Amino acid sequence: MRKQNLITKLFMVFLVVAATSLHANERELMQTIRGKVVDEDSQMPLIGATIILLGSDPIAGTITNIDGRFTLENVLVGRIELKVSSMGYEEKVIPNILVGSGHEVHLNISLTESLTELNEVIVSGKKYKTEAANEMALLSSRAFTVEETKRYAGTFNDPARMVSAYAGVSNDPHGNNDIVVRGNASKGIQWRLEGIEIPNPNHFADEGMTGGPINALNSDMLTNSDFFTGAFAPEYGNALSGVFDMKLRTGNNKKREYSIGISALGTDMTFEGPFSKNHSASYLFNYRYSTLAILDDAGIVDFGGVPKYQDLSFKVFVPTYNFGTFSLFGLGGKSSITQTLADDNDPELIYENAIYGADMGVVGLNHLYLFNDRLYLKTSLSVSENSSSYWEEVLNDITNKLTQGYNDELRKSTRKFATTLNYKMNAKNRIQTGFIYTHHNYLYFAEYYDWELGKKIRDFDRKGNTDHYQSFVSWKYRFSKKATLVSGLHFQKFGLNNEYVFEPRVALKWQVHPLHSFHVGFGMHSKHEAIPVYFAIETLDDGTQRMPNKDLALPKARHYVLGYDVQINENIHAKIETYYQDLYDVPVANDINNAYSMINYQWGNVDIDLVNEGTGRNYGLEFTLERFFNDNYYYMFTASVFDSKYTALDGIERNTTFNGNYAGNILFGKEWKAGKKEDKEKTLGISGKVTLIGARRITPLDLEASREAGYSVYSDNDIYSQKMDDIFSTNLSLTYRINRKKTTHVIKLDVQNITNNQARIYPFYDSHDDKMVYSKQLNIIPNIIL
Repeated sequence: MRKQNLITKLFMVFLVVAATSLHANERELMQTIRGKVVDEDSQMPLIGATIILLGSDPIAGTITNIDGRFTLENVLVGRIELKVSSMGYEEKVIPNILVGSGHEVHLNISLTESLTELNEVIVSGKKYKTEAANEMALLSSRAFTVEETKRYAGTFNDPARMVSAYAGVSNDPHGNNDIVVRGNASKGIQWRLEGIEIPNPNHFADEGMTGGPINALNSDMLTNSDFFTGAFAPEYGNALSGVFDMKLRTGNNKKREYSIGISALGTDMTFEGPFSKNHSASYLFNYRYSTLAILDDAGIVDFGGVPKYQDLSFKVFVPTYNFGTFSLFGLGGKSSITQTLADDNDPELIYENAIYGADMGVVGLNHLYLFNDRLYLKTSLSVSENSSSYWEEVLNDITNKLTQGYNDELRKSTRKFATTLNYKMNAKNRIQTGFIYTHHNYLYFAEYYDWELGKKIRDFDRKGNTDHYQSFVSWKYRFSKKATLVSGLHFQKFGLNNEYVFEPRVALKWQVHPLHSFHVGFGMHSKHEAIPVYFAIETLDDGTQRMPNKDLALPKARHYVLGYDVQINENIHAKIETYYQDLYDVPVANDINNAYSMINYQWGNVDIDLVNEGTGRNYGLEFTLERFFNDNYYYMFTASVFDSKYTALDGIERNTTFNGNYAGNILFGKEWKAGKKEDKEKTLGISGKVTLIGARRITPLDLEASREAGYSVYSDNDIYSQKMDDIFSTNLSLTYRINRKKTTHVIKLDVQNITNNQARIYPFYDSHDDKMVYSKQLNIIPNIIL
């Protein structure tokens, strides 16, 4: 009986596909959608899964083959919605898929097995677009798409800038895409690519930081990815405040496709396709070069401090029948900038020359092997390197000549091996266990010119290597369709100080109603500091030197999260989440009269004696109301109120520098059909983002002491006691998309801070003009994308 019903079902789908082909209008602009459907827990291909194009008349659809793959042809360009179902699995609806005539669409879809015994009945139950792709993540997580990265105003197609629209997240007001989550320093973020931890993937980046002006990874290379803001799943280690888990898309394995992009930020080319028509292997490559550097080299623009950068990313995907699936991926970026400070009245009088450079690169190989329909093994090997350097010369007032004032260089190379074994016991139980080994080689030195002594002082000078071991076990248990528990343990040992840490994690989600759910979670987390922190050199009174920070323990945090989700209707979703974070073993100055804490770290070298006796706490409430893109418009409102405190060795609780207390965003967007002909379809879109972020805390500048010293001096008695100006910004983007028979052309104007608001951020002393001045909010930045 089951076999007969299945045959009947397949025959009906065949009729649907046949009807779709017969009614395709040759004069309409069409495209093809390809993809694969797998079991979420075992990654086994699902044979005979049904894919239906919602809203089509007559109904259009297809089914998956023996490899779980499907092809849906003759799909009208525009935004579409798919429904995916399979016997014994929960149905999934994928909304707002943008189909263009220039590129085929490729989807990787996973379905969750139903807990209910069925007789050829399809289970109804949607997974909404905000839920993380990682099924082990039940809270403080958000899935994001490439289309969202491009749609939100002011993102410049950068996913790091896009997540600043989420509740509890903000970025640097100077314009860097540093990610500050729930009052934590951005150094607590972990970047991942294809499941592997990678160096900071931003141009002009420093070791230990997570931001930079421009991301080296082009968003066109990404598929749906996840962002986590607390109480992470057991597999995620070496992260304190957040995890950015990015996935590269797979290149088209049926036809070759190309794209070119030109904008003020960069000129790039992307190409993809199959290696052979007889094999499913594919390649995907993207290369980008700074547009300003091109114009500068051509003599078209001529101004000091032209940022020069280039980046390359790729993925080679090779499935085999007997040896599993292999994927080779990589990302690399080079950046540099040269700046000169001259006298306003006499350009020949140079006060300062400076050169800053930064490089990063990672190459990895992933292998996925399915033993059977319940067990798979994923193994990864990767090699990465990142470096940064800074050199400056300044005018010597005594000799009236330029003298080298500062010089530093950091190089770190990393080798990583990771393996994860996944076992699906049944529809209720899934177990994961994994091991990660990391080996670091590093070289770091820094020297400065001591004007009083009249000589160079080297305060950092170290090279060596160290190991980092991690392992984890995770158990997912589904009590019923309404309740799911994820629990586990993460272990890590940092070889530099031989410290080991056990980190328990647990999360529970309770679906009290098809539209309402609660979630609660707890997790312990830790992350080692940047390598240079451990090798600060302290010069004693007798002239000898020592490294006081070599044995620093890992800073740690306990995350507590409680939240509520409601799906108001098919397109509107709301979420409230509250959290408390208890930070301990925080490195602080080993001096009761010094309130320095690594909690407030933003940039620069750390050259003081530190001990793990600091603490901190973050707590807050976050709210999100979002209307998903449907009927050609969307909107989202996010708001967060929070408090962020720290305590140094003196026992006094103070504000952290990131304690802005509140942040909010309003996002909106609308699209219109601008015209349609037989061979052309035009769409006009507008998107906006309005942001208000509470000012960061600063230490007041002591102007009189600064004048006496000749450089900025801050009041030690009022650490982080002053707030400057709140950050207000309005971003606007206009998009004009033209679909032709075989090409898609997008013209986009993306303007950040369109009102050119200039909030004061940080005071410093200008010795040339003998006055207090302020660094200010990033001014208006227009970007045209062709």
